[in-house]
Amino acid sequence: MNFFEPFQYQFMQSAMLAGSMIALMGAVLSCFLILRGWSLMGDAISHAVLPGIVLAYLAGIPLVIGAFFSGLFCAVGTGFIKQNSRIKEDTVMGVVFTGMFAFGLVLFSKVTSDLHLDHILFGNILGVSRGQVRETWMIAVLVLAVMIGKRRDLLLIHFDPAQARVLALPVKFLHYLLLCLLSLAIVVSLKAVGIILVIAMLITPGATAYLWTDRFDRMLAIAAASAVLSTLIGIVISYHINGASGACIVILQALLFFLSLVFAPKYGLLRRVNQTAPAGK
Repeated sequence: MNFFEPFQYQFMQSAMLAGSMIALMGAVLSCFLILRGWSLMGDAISHAVLPGIVLAYLAGIPLVIGAFFSGLFCAVGTGFIKQNSRIKEDTVMGVVFTGMFAFGLVLFSKVTSDLHLDHILFGNILGVSRGQVRETWMIAVLVLAVMIGKRRDLLLIHFDPAQARVLALPVKFLHYLLLCLLSLAIVVSLKAVGIILVIAMLITPGATAYLWTDRFDRMLAIAAASAVLSTLIGIVISYHINGASGACIVILQALLFFLSLVFAPKYGLLRRVNQTAPAGK
């Protein structure tokens, strides 16, 4: 078996180009989400885009527009309810995104279309066209440029909002900017990995890197490397075993996480065991 055989096919090349950029974008966002405690926000927005997709189809506009505004509505609505009630943010997100996802399923079941729910839920990375690859790269580069350029301000408003206000940073603008970038990243990832698997792309790389270091720039590098590596290898493995590409990618990411959980030199379980072991034993 020639492990590098898939690289000669155009559809595999397109899948790797799109997948690697989605992985890189998701890895950078996941670092912010993990540190902010917003892991469920990615889950919420990814499910909440379904009604927007259906409504955009009915209106005859690009599906990406409906998905983006539907996801943004979920994020903004969650923040509004949290600020005006005694309910905690994670609870509000659970209520909002399940309600919107259920509404989307009802709309989908009542509309006659050529949309396939399996592709929306699970994606089809091996079916992306060259045009979709270019679209993915343009949006991903935009998201990455803003995230990297504003990383210090975004970190400051989350960990020390009082200091951010003293420095006259636009706290609310930066807060909603991050939500917009998250929505945009999820929308562009849907075509490749789908609603369900995009959640792992936005959580696992950051969680893996968090076990290795306390420095944010180093965390970004580790998350990006683990995400891109698992994506490329996962696509190749899926070709050889005739398996689902998105699932293979996520399995590899999960494997890297559990290996890091055990062996990471900073916060791995083995290091903790060695630190707590009595001296001389």
